[in-house]
Amino acid sequence: MCANVFGVLKSLFGKPFDGGKRTMDHGSQQQQQTQQMPGPFQGFAGPQGPCPGQHPTLVRLDELQREVAMLGQQVCSFSGLQSDREYKRLERELTQLLLEVDQVETEGRMELQQARKRAAGEVEGLLRYLEGNATHPSRLAIEELSREAQSLLLAGVVAPFRQGQAQNASETGEELVEAVQDVAMRLAQEVLEGRVRMHTLALPLSDETHEAVQRINQVMVQVSGARCQLVALLMGLSGRDSCAHLARVLTELLVELDALDVSSNTAVRNYRKQVVEEINGLLKHIDLEGEGDDTFRYDLAQNDSIREIEAIRGRVSVLRGEVLRQGVAGQGAELQSLLTHLDEVDTGRNPCIREARRRAVLEIQAVITYLDLREALGRREPGPDEPPPHAAVWRVLASLSDLQAQVLGFDGKRADKSYMVLEELLTKQLLALDAVDPQGDQGTKTARKQAVKYAQNILSYLDMKTDEWEY
Repeated sequence: MCANVFGVLKSLFGKPFDGGKRTMDHGSQQQQQTQQMPGPFQGFAGPQGPCPGQHPTLVRLDELQREVAMLGQQVCSFSGLQSDREYKRLERELTQLLLEVDQVETEGRMELQQARKRAAGEVEGLLRYLEGNATHPSRLAIEELSREAQSLLLAGVVAPFRQGQAQNASETGEELVEAVQDVAMRLAQEVLEGRVRMHTLALPLSDETHEAVQRINQVMVQVSGARCQLVALLMGLSGRDSCAHLARVLTELLVELDALDVSSNTAVRNYRKQVVEEINGLLKHIDLEGEGDDTFRYDLAQNDSIREIEAIRGRVSVLRGEVLRQGVAGQGAELQSLLTHLDEVDTGRNPCIREARRRAVLEIQAVITYLDLREALGRREPGPDEPPPHAAVWRVLASLSDLQAQVLGFDGKRADKSYMVLEELLTKQLLALDAVDPQGDQGTKTARKQAVKYAQNILSYLDMKTDEWEY
């Protein structure tokens, strides 16, 4: 369940939270170091502090060490982000301590230099620890939940098996699963709330910049809240709202933003664009979630839409065979009617059914374009004044017509030699078109452009026939 939670967070926020594992391990080591903080100069000081008559440098380092020890406890208990005021305070005080340690005079003596170096190392270690733990506002709570889950598993699974009480462990399995699920749910909520806090949009403009900025700021706050609601919905943590309701709310915000007059200020216009992009991103996630739900509602093998599409594809296959055997024989009207029939097929927002319909449409269009080109070639009557480049384009089109007939009849795989031959021949026709120089003739330019698109469509159709897609 945790894996699913972190997967959703990664889809919405980018890099997934590491669960505090790295910082927990580092934290335990640092706490041990903090508890053993007699200072880098213990060889020069007795149990109760510096000895009478001790060197002034060691006295000063001892004072700084006590300040480091006090800050160390605060650093180890810190839970937040680098933008928090507490983080900035600790960083500032540690940096000041580091500067003071560097300013301590050692008079060139090796033992004093080593003592100062160790004191500086302690401060730098705390700075690194503080930076490494400023990853989540609820880090300590997450670490505690992780330890709680670990304890449940140790007590409910590992310990009984070690003691030879596996049967008792299986009897309490349901209670253990419920307990672990409860911890996982609380952990997900902590991560969710923290990540939303970390990814809340900044307010780049003040209300005084433009009369519309105040409303855009308010909308942006609502968008940040909507992000939290969406993640909660996707993880099943919220039963109060639905994706459809959230989509309506976000759409209303889009309409409201669109109604704002910001044409006179480029900065405000870009600001509004940023918020609109955030809303569109959330709506995209909602649409994908809706499509996923709809996918599970269908048994595609028994779906009426799929049956309609397959029946149309079967008829297209028959017509394609007739075209390849007999040439132009009036099948165009029936193919157009089949296209109209496909447009009326209800996909139910199911991505599989939608893709199946798209492929059927491409199959029909491939036969129709082949018939149209054959008819155009049959009607062609080149005049004596036809520019040579224009004639060259028509020769390529004639070759493409022959190749398309082979593509329509192709029924193999990409590894087949015939596939590679067809692909190579089509590529050569594209190169031939690229070599045609229109010499400034607009008609030749248009014809060449259409021929290039025609060749690319044949290549795309060949790829589609061999991509082994299934639903």
